[in-house]
Amino acid sequence: MLRSTGLRPPASFRWARRVFLTLLTAFTLTPVLVMVSSSLKPLRDVQGPFRWIPTELTFRPYLDIWSTVPLADYFVNSLIVSVSATVLSVLIAILSAYAVSRYRFRGRKLFTVTVLSTQMFPGILFLLPLFLIFVNIGNTTGVALYGSRGGLILTYLTFSLPFSIWMLVGYFDSIPRDLDEAAAVDGCGPLRTLLRIVVPAATPGIVAVSVYAFMTAWGEVLFASVMTNDTTRTLSVGLQGYATQNDVYWNQVMAASLVVSVPVVAGFLLLQRHLVAGLTAGAVK
Repeated sequence: MLRSTGLRPPASFRWARRVFLTLLTAFTLTPVLVMVSSSLKPLRDVQGPFRWIPTELTFRPYLDIWSTVPLADYFVNSLIVSVSATVLSVLIAILSAYAVSRYRFRGRKLFTVTVLSTQMFPGILFLLPLFLIFVNIGNTTGVALYGSRGGLILTYLTFSLPFSIWMLVGYFDSIPRDLDEAAAVDGCGPLRTLLRIVVPAATPGIVAVSVYAFMTAWGEVLFASVMTNDTTRTLSVGLQGYATQNDVYWNQVMAASLVVSVPVVAGFLLLQRHLVAGLTAGAVK
């Protein structure tokens, strides 16, 4: 009987690895457990000494979060803005990345450098310019971008597009050009080649870009707090409504935070396989 000749790591390394992973897991899950425990307590228990196990278990905070603030409206606003920004970002990124990857044109390198350079600047630098641009457009054309969902969608595109284009360019480069040439021989034009050959082969990369764009829009706070009003406010800003002048409803804050995180966690778990493949491998098939 043949035995494997591979070297096993020493016992000390295995135990150190187990201890490290255990500590890392505990460090990661502790805030989540605190949120869950606090969301199941009455407000007076949350404001008192912390206890892991609630002395009085209640699901009332999960019911009150919808009436204390218009959480459902904020949820709808966030969903519309995040999904719209993600779809537009992915569509524009696919077309732009395909052009950069497959064609040689004047200004190609300048375009690539410009796209990458935008990632060097913090987002707060664009806050005042975008605010002034939106206000001036509204005063000049009557198109209300400031305080609207459309303006927030355009704002999020400025953050997700550069990374999306850069990532998809590298992913499209890993797809053999022979596939494009074979499609051209079969009578496919550039657009049909992109839709029938390149996009299916680049599905993991597109999924990774989609998840990134959605998470960027879903959890953004700074621009949402400036570019929205009472009717277009998103979840990340609306959670501040649980803090009033008289009190802070910490149990409802924890409950609402858990509810808000459900779409992101569920989407990540459903697309985890494609996301990992898109971030770590090519799409050659």
